[in-house]
Amino acid sequence: MSDLIFLIIGALAGYLSAQFTGKRTFGLLGNIVIGVIGAIIGGKIFGFLNISAGGGFFGALITATCGALVALWILKKLKL
Repeated sequence: MSDLIFLIIGALAGYLSAQFTGKRTFGLLGNIVIGVIGAIIGGKIFGFLNISAGGGFFGALITATCGALVALWILKKLKL
């Protein structure tokens, strides 16, 4: 996957996770950071649970969004 597509997925995943949690968006850079971290976390969780969200752009977006939601939940619990 190209770096540009990875950044676009990260930005969309960060935006979607902020919308799901009812928070304001984190800005473009913040959305990318949350989304990229979410992609890493989501990939690890989905791999551990042997779950596949499908391939391609939308599968990666689902995985990154789920991971971003977990990351935001952890940050909320840590009060960061």
